[in-house]
Amino acid sequence: MQLKDSLTNLTPLSDEQQRQLSQALSTLNTQQLAWVSGYLYGLSQAGSQPAVTGAAATAPSGNLTILYGSQTGNAKGVASAIKAQAEARGLPVTLTSMADYKPKQLKKETHLLVVVSTYGEGEPPESAVDLFEQLKKGKVGKLEGLKFAVLGLGDSSYEFFCQTGKDFDSLLTKAGADRVHELASLDVDYQDAAKAWGEQALNAIAATLSAGPAGSSVASAVQQAIGHSQYSKENPFPARLSVNQKITGRDSTKDIRHIEISLEESGIRYQPGDALGIWFDNDPALVNEVLALAGLSGDEATARGSLREVLSRELELTRLHGGFITGLADISGNAALKDLAGDKAQVNALVASAQVVDVLKHFPTVLTAEQLLGLLRPLTPRLYSIASSQSEVEEEVHLTVGVVRYPQEDGTV
Repeated sequence: MQLKDSLTNLTPLSDEQQRQLSQALSTLNTQQLAWVSGYLYGLSQAGSQPAVTGAAATAPSGNLTILYGSQTGNAKGVASAIKAQAEARGLPVTLTSMADYKPKQLKKETHLLVVVSTYGEGEPPESAVDLFEQLKKGKVGKLEGLKFAVLGLGDSSYEFFCQTGKDFDSLLTKAGADRVHELASLDVDYQDAAKAWGEQALNAIAATLSAGPAGSSVASAVQQAIGHSQYSKENPFPARLSVNQKITGRDSTKDIRHIEISLEESGIRYQPGDALGIWFDNDPALVNEVLALAGLSGDEATARGSLREVLSRELELTRLHGGFITGLADISGNAALKDLAGDKAQVNALVASAQVVDVLKHFPTVLTAEQLLGLLRPLTPRLYSIASSQSEVEEEVHLTVGVVRYPQEDGTV
């Protein structure tokens, strides 16, 4: 008899609890199922939790909703991590994309955390536009009694750094909501700060939110037992590339690839529409070129290893940012570069069309290892839309990727 079938027999669980339990258990192998079985049996036999009566047995006085507005997946990742932190505390929590959220629902919320990125020149990401506009126009109405906190993600090389987060914080306050934790405006290297902010914000939320009795949901107990996948942006899974197949014709000017990656034994689950983040090492030839242009050997010692190793694995060499241009201008003393750095429109145009190596070629500057490291941003994973359904390909993920090559002025690609 299948596990799903057995759950439909005589059981004290509701239909929704059966559904949640089946979903949670469907990802486990035989060894994991045995462990969870023993864990739940131990909970039922321990008798260490006193009976819950009176006020403590009532439903939670409120619920925490985490809304995220994400353009590249970073805000979604931060929001998901905060949800996991909330669940570990036993707080009743719901995670929702702003794209799937009805703005008028805000009047029914009691506790809210907003995690939102800023897109372009201070604009909300596409998924957040509707909610943002409804708040801005006052169509949501007054939100007295709502406890909230906002975390904004952005890039300080842009003029309107984390503007959308600042706007959400201001609009919620204007609507009468009560801010329970300070606004966070986090730069591209946000991971540690986001985790700390999440802990502090949840402390403030927990102080005003009475959670229901622990262990009140079978599905909740199972989720706590099996946890989330151990792999994340900070701890990526070393996957195996199994297929890299060109799917365009021999005479086509486009190079489109079908990519298959094995997720075997990772426990990673994904849904249609999710993005896959892939970490990479910088091209050794590019690393050598940057080192040569900066007048460095690559053997210079740093706190994280040799300079060559750090450039290869930890720092962005392809995505240019405004801070690199303005910082190099200060170091080099080059008059033309200083003029360019003082014109924000020119800086933004160069950021959109060039890479680090292009700037170093046009404005040769001898740098120390410390100066070069100070100019560069941390490496970030590249996000690709998933082109497969896990119900069909199981422990694989498929991508369809277009290869783009840009010729440089010296003829190299």
